[in-house]
Amino acid sequence: GAAGREGESVRPLLVDLETEWRGGQNQALLLLKGLRAQGHAAELIAVESSALAERARAAGETVHGVPARFSTLHAYREIRRIFREAVPEIIHANEPHALTAAWLAGAHDLTAMVVSRRVGYPLSRSWLAKKRYRAARRIIANSHWVAGIVENCGIAREKITVIYEGVEILAVPSPAQRSRARACWGVSPETPLLGCAGVFLPDKGQEWLIQALAGLRLEFPNCRLLLAGDGRLRPKLEAQAHELGVADAVLFPGFVKDVENVYAALDVFLFPSLFEGLGTSLLAAMAHAVPSITFDRCAFGEIVENEKSGLLVETADVHEIQGAVARFLRDPEFARRIGEAGRERVQQNFSADGMVEKMITLYEELGATERGR
Repeated sequence: GAAGREGESVRPLLVDLETEWRGGQNQALLLLKGLRAQGHAAELIAVESSALAERARAAGETVHGVPARFSTLHAYREIRRIFREAVPEIIHANEPHALTAAWLAGAHDLTAMVVSRRVGYPLSRSWLAKKRYRAARRIIANSHWVAGIVENCGIAREKITVIYEGVEILAVPSPAQRSRARACWGVSPETPLLGCAGVFLPDKGQEWLIQALAGLRLEFPNCRLLLAGDGRLRPKLEAQAHELGVADAVLFPGFVKDVENVYAALDVFLFPSLFEGLGTSLLAAMAHAVPSITFDRCAFGEIVENEKSGLLVETADVHEIQGAVARFLRDPEFARRIGEAGRERVQQNFSADGMVEKMITLYEELGATERGR
């Protein structure tokens, strides 16, 4: 393992002040568990009642909880307190509020500070935002697309490292698991089931899928769509399904904690997001060998090789989405081939283990430089 490579343990202090459970928090938990499995004890500063703090504690990780109110200020104090006892070789800010807290605490002057960047928005134009990011020893972008955006904001390329987010590679669901999962959603074995997992927000694109379903039901009358997730657009999406006459064919189970039950049940996964740093639910679906369709934009072309490990379609083009789904449903052999190639692609480039290995390599490289200073 990596620990044996250098014979030294890297002991990063991870900081994440998000209260909701999103992709970045899942990556933080996978990283904490992966580090421990390799003999590296990391510690986490997180909001006391957050999903990340609770799940990290349940996994046996060391968590320093801070109150949700004024969490940046409380995290700043907690960082100062920890640094007074012993300065960690690495402090890793997992999101922007964490970076603010670490920067205010002067962590960048005392140790190697790294920050994760997972969104495709340019860095804020304010001098303060730029100063915080410039203070980081390294910015970890989750795709080459995100790295390019960070670089265009005036950050030197050598300060940016691309480490793809990872998903756990589980066994492909057995026929028994598949039928159990489908029964969970009340879907019969012969019903074509399309699906998507994500929060219901304007840039997530679920409305295109409901439109595509309406067209697909002309050729596949019993085809259904499972939209796992929740969010402020739910009433709007439900109303749209009614208007298009497909309300009985669209399943809205809300937030699904055991999302494996979604992937195991599906025939086709759709990822219609308009704006995403990478797209971990797409990776997870592909890891389950579900043939997947996404838009040809953002970093999705870094994940899917069109016609080989998935299908890329024109952004927000309902006819293209319909056509791509119909190809899979008409030709199960083609669907199976694409699904298997997708799983292999994720195994090689986007596994949680691979993410952890690359993170350890970066930590060790920066730790060595830190010791040499």
